[in-house]
Amino acid sequence: MLLYRLILTLVAPLLAAGLVLRLLRRQESLRDLGQRLGGGEGVGRPGAIWLHGASNGELASAKALVQALIAAFPNRALVISCNTLSGRDLVRDWQLDAVHARLAPLDYRLVLARFRARWRPTVLIVLENELWPNRIATSPAPVICVAARMSARSAAGWARLGRLPRRVLGRVRMLWPQDAASAGRFEDLGLPKARIAPVATLKSGVTLAPPPADLLAQLRALFKRSSTILAASTHAGEDAILLDGFNAARAANPALRLILAPRHPRRSAEIVQLLQSHGLPHAVRSRGDTPDADCIVYLADTLGEMALWFALCGISFVGGSLVPRGGHTPYEPAQAGSAILHGPHVANFTEIYAALDANGGARQIADAEGLTAALTALSDARAQDDMARRASAVLAAQDSGAVLIGDVVAQVRGLIS
Repeated sequence: MLLYRLILTLVAPLLAAGLVLRLLRRQESLRDLGQRLGGGEGVGRPGAIWLHGASNGELASAKALVQALIAAFPNRALVISCNTLSGRDLVRDWQLDAVHARLAPLDYRLVLARFRARWRPTVLIVLENELWPNRIATSPAPVICVAARMSARSAAGWARLGRLPRRVLGRVRMLWPQDAASAGRFEDLGLPKARIAPVATLKSGVTLAPPPADLLAQLRALFKRSSTILAASTHAGEDAILLDGFNAARAANPALRLILAPRHPRRSAEIVQLLQSHGLPHAVRSRGDTPDADCIVYLADTLGEMALWFALCGISFVGGSLVPRGGHTPYEPAQAGSAILHGPHVANFTEIYAALDANGGARQIADAEGLTAALTALSDARAQDDMARRASAVLAAQDSGAVLIGDVVAQVRGLIS
């Protein structure tokens, strides 16, 4: 822990400068800064359940777990922390009375002590790979990890930190790994095998809310499902590849349309420049543009509307996979009946994508040429529907969400009773 604390001390000035810069740019408010420093309102009495997830993806997958915790512990406050404003807004939009959404306290001991003094949590639930050393190692409350993920690269980094991994994992009472490889890596880092539960994921239980019927009908008049492709949750470095492949496919099939939904809407301006350089007529959702018959690409640079985009598209490319970001969930496009394409970087869902690819439920592409070939192979509705049916069958066989939620609730009950 000494080395980690030294690192935190060294980066503190840079972190402080970053926080001040966000204030000056009005990206965050003083109230937001106060939350990151452990301040703000709190319940002021023991008994709160603290659940932490990085941002939108992790928290969206945990909504059913949150509802189950509220039902099981109606007299306890549930504080949900996350690293981003959009994640906090997502939780607030659930409008659940027992839930308090906050920005996560920074991983400094004094900040964490300030946060705990306000909320006095009796258990900490950590989602996926949010293993902050001080937050876990200094927690007076028991810690459980849900759908935990540990990549080979992260494991190698942790292994170089001496006794720190064992100190951190020593506070973990139970961990549900997201895949078998992660389970092995946690055990290698010092987590006793008895504390590692069966492989499970919350994302298999995510249910997409139905999109607004009137908006869906309006857009369907412009975007024929079998000839519309969704680029979902794309990251920097992916959009140009996708546009190159899409443009090449359009040369053979001019009816093709693209809905491009970046993971981070703040990238909208740079994507507009790419669209202009590719000569693609486009409309921008955040500007209130209304797509028309000449619109080839609809830039869906908003949050909270992914269910609408999946419903409109017969083919979905899942982003974060052409660049080394680990890939995003295949469960949502499969639930919408959309054929799935993805890149090679799917460490976040290795086993799931391997099963999908092996059974014809998804197709991996590596570059623009691969996308063009995939769009050509999936050019009619029958091919798209066949891939979607295969994906649904594969994912249904691996569905562990409901069981996981029940097991987590039971674990929490045992820890706080």
